[in-house]
Amino acid sequence: MKLSSVVVTLILTVGIPYYIYTPLPAAIEEPLKLMLLDALFRAVLQVGDLCQCLGLSHHIPVIRGSVSGLEFLGEMAGGQGGGVRVSDVDFDGVPVRLYEPPAVGGGEGGLRRAVMFYHGGGWALGAAKMGSYDVLCRQMSDELNAVVVSVEYRLAPAVHFPVQYEDCLAAAKHFLDLGILGKLSVDPQRVAVSGDSAGGNLAAAVAQQISVDDSVSVKFSVQALIYPVLQGLDLNTPSHQQNHNMPILHRFMMARFWLLYLGVDTSLHPLLLSPSLLHHPSIPPSIRSHINWTTLLPAKHMKHYKPVGMETGSQEVTGQEGDLLPGLLDVRAAPLLAEQGVLGRTPRAYILTCEYDVLRDDGLMYTRRLQDAGVTVSSDHYDDGFHGALSFAHWPFSFDVGKRMIRGYMDWLQENL
Repeated sequence: MKLSSVVVTLILTVGIPYYIYTPLPAAIEEPLKLMLLDALFRAVLQVGDLCQCLGLSHHIPVIRGSVSGLEFLGEMAGGQGGGVRVSDVDFDGVPVRLYEPPAVGGGEGGLRRAVMFYHGGGWALGAAKMGSYDVLCRQMSDELNAVVVSVEYRLAPAVHFPVQYEDCLAAAKHFLDLGILGKLSVDPQRVAVSGDSAGGNLAAAVAQQISVDDSVSVKFSVQALIYPVLQGLDLNTPSHQQNHNMPILHRFMMARFWLLYLGVDTSLHPLLLSPSLLHHPSIPPSIRSHINWTTLLPAKHMKHYKPVGMETGSQEVTGQEGDLLPGLLDVRAAPLLAEQGVLGRTPRAYILTCEYDVLRDDGLMYTRRLQDAGVTVSSDHYDDGFHGALSFAHWPFSFDVGKRMIRGYMDWLQENL
């Protein structure tokens, strides 16, 4: 009995640190905390995968249930914006959480600013009511004296592209109606669209559509994108190669989120990660130029990485590629692919990127393409940042880099909205 206890203790003593440990760049200021967070997420993902393999449940609902405790902790931490009035309503059939500051005023004629916000989570996770997003939206409403609308769009696997996009667009059109803005005392010249990660994808896509839709008289005045995902054709950019195992968004997980969003078979995972996909002959050269990181990225972010797969493209569209490519080529799913004429009509932008994030290059390439189209862009890059850091700025994680991100984001909105 004693020997078995010693063996178990030894296994736990060695096994737990081994599971938690992940090599991290020296620039990460709080490595142990990030290792623990990453280990927690990996454990949740593995439990979800096990449940799906056993036929008990799809892995996504299991993951949602597993993180509910963390969401509760985030809600406990959210003491900011106590005077903000919060209500759950529908905008054209889409559930939204509406945040209204305690006092009217601050703008011309007592009108207020407004922010439409789309949460992240790979189009499958997250919620407007989730602790970290609720805290952020309360803070925005209180500090900016702004009406904030956080959209509860439908999620995969229950729905797939373009449903998430359509929900967000419908909510935006409803909100931008002059009658609705008037009821909420919102200045129609000071309305932002914003989101993080997959929410940044939705914000960019909606901003593009609203900018070219002549039936919508009120346009967004700014777009604020936080480490957005903007394309899925090339998952071999320098940032994907550099950060393929970087917490908390590993490259393989980003590919899984794309497959979930597009509603295609998970067996296409290797194809989506393959460097040959971008060079498939069915993809026009003009599309490739929109995501050609060798011309769009600053040299310091290209580093030693080289394009891969130039000569390995397939010669014909197989059934699998035929399922995958239409979604990846749709600008509603991949805003980085939009034509220059569309980009040039979008509002001035704030784009936050992190050095240690697979999505870094999406944001940097979009910054360059918007600038080339004549759009004013503020690029806010964090050399010590990692994906999701902004959502972990509060207890129980309280990453300092996340706090700095929130401060930079808020300051930009305060000055530009």
